[in-house]
Amino acid sequence: MDFGIISLFDFHPGLQQEVPYYQQTLQTAKDAEALGFDSIWIGQEHFYTFGICPNPAVFLSAVARETTRLRLGTSVAVTAFDHPLRRAEDFAVLDIVSNGRLNLGLGRGAIPTHFEGFGADARESKGRYEEAIEIIRRAWTEERFSHEGQYWKFPELSVSPKPVQQPHPPIWRGTVSEEGFVKAGEEGTNAFVVPWSRGEKETQRNHAIYRELLASKGHKAKTTAVYYVFLDRDHQTAVREAREHMVRYAELNNSAASRRTSDDSLRAPKSKLFELKDRLASMGDRVESVGIVGTPERAIERIKEIKEAYGDAIDELVFYPHAGARSYELGMKTMKLFAEEVMPAFKSEAKVSDAVRV
Repeated sequence: MDFGIISLFDFHPGLQQEVPYYQQTLQTAKDAEALGFDSIWIGQEHFYTFGICPNPAVFLSAVARETTRLRLGTSVAVTAFDHPLRRAEDFAVLDIVSNGRLNLGLGRGAIPTHFEGFGADARESKGRYEEAIEIIRRAWTEERFSHEGQYWKFPELSVSPKPVQQPHPPIWRGTVSEEGFVKAGEEGTNAFVVPWSRGEKETQRNHAIYRELLASKGHKAKTTAVYYVFLDRDHQTAVREAREHMVRYAELNNSAASRRTSDDSLRAPKSKLFELKDRLASMGDRVESVGIVGTPERAIERIKEIKEAYGDAIDELVFYPHAGARSYELGMKTMKLFAEEVMPAFKSEAKVSDAVRV
C-alpha cells in the first residue's frame, strides 16, 4: 500500500496569507518525500471560491525540482475551461521535467463561480470531459492525429512534446457517483475513493461495481482513497483538532458549492460531490467515522478496517495535512507520526506478500 498527501489549497483569508501558504505547501512536499511518502496530489481552484491553486501543473513543476522520487498528481485538473491540446502539452512538460512522475487526475468541474468566471456552459461539462480525455490520450500516444468532435475540431497535427511515461502517464478519473465508477471500470482507468462525499456504504458499493467491471474486462487499475487524518499520542487531542479543522473545511466547501449565478447557461451541474451538504456540515460530529483520527495505534486499526471494507483493493491512501487552515506545525505532527509509526505496518506487510508471491 502506498501513501501520499493531498492539497486543494483551501484558503481562509483571516487565517492564512497566500505567499507563506505556497511556501509551506512546497516545504510540506519536500518533507513528505523525506518521510517516505509516495505521492503528492494538488487540486485546481479559481476566483477565491475555495482554494488558491489555479494551475496544478505549475506548482507541481516546482515540486519536481525539489524532489526526486515523489509521484506528482492532480486531484483534479478540470477539463471544462481549457483546450485539451494545451492540457496535453502542459502535463507532458511536467512529466518530462519530473523524469516521468506525473499522475494525471481529471474531473469535469463542479463549482458554479468557476463556470461563471470563464463563461463556460456547465451543461456541457460532461461531454467536454469525455472528449477531453480522448484527445489527451491520443495526443500522448499517436504521432499525428486529427479530431472531429462535438466540442473540438482540428486538422491532422502532432502534439509535442511527448511524455516520458509510456504509453502515457497514468490517468485517474474523478469518481464520486456510480456513473463515474462504471465509466472508469469499463475503460480501465484509475479511480479515486472519497468516502465522506457519499457515505462509506454507498462508496463501497460503487467501488465494488468498479472492481467487478475491471476484472470482467481484464483491466488492471489502481484505487486512490482520500481520507482526513489527524494523529496525536493523546486520542482526545487528535479528536479535538480534527473537529476544529474539519468543521472549518466543510463550511468553506459548502459555501463554494452553494454559490449560484443568475445565468442558467453558466449554472454548474448538480455535483455529486457537493449535493449532500448536510453530510459535510455534520463532519465535525463524525470525525472518527469519516476520518482516521486518534493515536498511531488506532490509525493502524482503522486502515485495516478500511482495507477489509474495500476488499483489500485500496492501492494508495492519501490525506490532507493542512485542510481547514491546519498549521504547518500541526500538519507535520500528523505526517511524522504517520510516517514513523503507521506506514511501516503496511510497508512491511507489502514486502512480505511480495515475497510470498515470488
